[in-house]
Amino acid sequence: MPSLLVDAKNLLCDLIARYRSQVDYLAIRLEEAEGTDIFLRGDKIETLSQGISIGGQVRACYKGGWGFASFNQLSTLKERVEEAIAAARIVGDEETILAPVDPVQDIVKLPLTGTDPRKIPLSDKKALCDRYTEILRSVDKRITTTSVLYSDSAQRIFLATSEDTMLEQSWVDMEMRFAATARNGDTVQTGRETTGSRKAYEDLTNLDAQIRSAGQRAVDALALPPVKGNTYTVVIDPILTGLFVHEAFGHLSEADMAYENPDLLEVMTLGRRFGPRELQIFDGALPPGHRGSYFYDDEGTPATTTQLIKDGVLVGRLHSRETAGKLGEEPTGNARCLNYHFPPLVRMTNTWIERGNTPVKDLFTDIKEGVYARNWLGGMTNGEMFTFSAGEAWMIRNGEIAEPVRDVTLSGNVFTTLADIEALGDDFYWDESGGCGKGGQSGLPVGCGGPSLRIRNVVVGGEAG
Repeated sequence: MPSLLVDAKNLLCDLIARYRSQVDYLAIRLEEAEGTDIFLRGDKIETLSQGISIGGQVRACYKGGWGFASFNQLSTLKERVEEAIAAARIVGDEETILAPVDPVQDIVKLPLTGTDPRKIPLSDKKALCDRYTEILRSVDKRITTTSVLYSDSAQRIFLATSEDTMLEQSWVDMEMRFAATARNGDTVQTGRETTGSRKAYEDLTNLDAQIRSAGQRAVDALALPPVKGNTYTVVIDPILTGLFVHEAFGHLSEADMAYENPDLLEVMTLGRRFGPRELQIFDGALPPGHRGSYFYDDEGTPATTTQLIKDGVLVGRLHSRETAGKLGEEPTGNARCLNYHFPPLVRMTNTWIERGNTPVKDLFTDIKEGVYARNWLGGMTNGEMFTFSAGEAWMIRNGEIAEPVRDVTLSGNVFTTLADIEALGDDFYWDESGGCGKGGQSGLPVGCGGPSLRIRNVVVGGEAG
């Protein structure tokens, strides 16, 4: 990777020293990134690229107003600093409130446990995608469309601030996504799988069974009856639990959303009960080895583990230094940006529900008629409302898993749904497939986890009953 970042270290320090007196806070972040992107739709190559990018950003704060400028030529850095400062001084008319953090002087690298993808030839990565495409297509002749996406990215950042933080941090991230669409007349069904890693290229090379399962699910669903729409007691698997806790609850825990929305801030009052006493929800970049893990966020705040719900009660939320300062709470190290084009926002890292005590088989006990849902096809949230599509599902009859069904969507209000959790399984699974979107920054790596859950009164969409 180029060494411009290191060579520019003295320049950043000089500029910080020269301009720090003009604003309340000044930060310069440089970034070097290199990566590979491959996207195959059937036999067609839609993307096949390797690239290196070098750039940076300047953030300045004056009387509570923020100025931001990004650049990809170091020769223009002085001008960008002056632009960010000018913008901040134009809009600032209140008070700069940033929760205090200790200055950091550190060099850190997220460790790999296996092969660095940068050591793998592009031809080998393309061959891997070809092999997975062939696996999807070979499942059944009714599979009409396949897609395989591969991406890897190595990032190295240097952060210097007017508070004497000088931080260098680097990591490697990898992701693959697969989809197969099967058709029988007017009936169309899709199976999907996604996986990711910050540990080793080998984590992407032995996915044959997982990929074949995606294709088989699409084919099998063609012959399944649609679920009858109704309100059911539902059991969801750990992957859906991870999706639920991230999408439906995690975003509401991001303090910038609450601070900017007084009604939501009132709803998300610390000390309010949201679920059963067994419910524990966490977010944090501190647990190692996950896709949302790091040592410091993009403001130089050390990674933490933040408990959001303790014994069913809301006890915490996720912060940048600004939201923590304005709400009088501690910063949590959740200010993240996708790359140098964007300013840091309050973002989740690894979000999970702690495992419970109920054996998974007992989650089904006494359910006369319900639905068991696994994996996911997609989903959307709108404030506190959510809708998720299950990757596969079965009816539950008299406490037993019965016939499979298709077109299962789960909808509800997140606060009502948390309160309706009846039991938490004693299993747990980390899903490393997440690419989170917020504020125009899509694809930020995150981790999600949790146990199987039993939830009453879930609206399940399908054919009218």
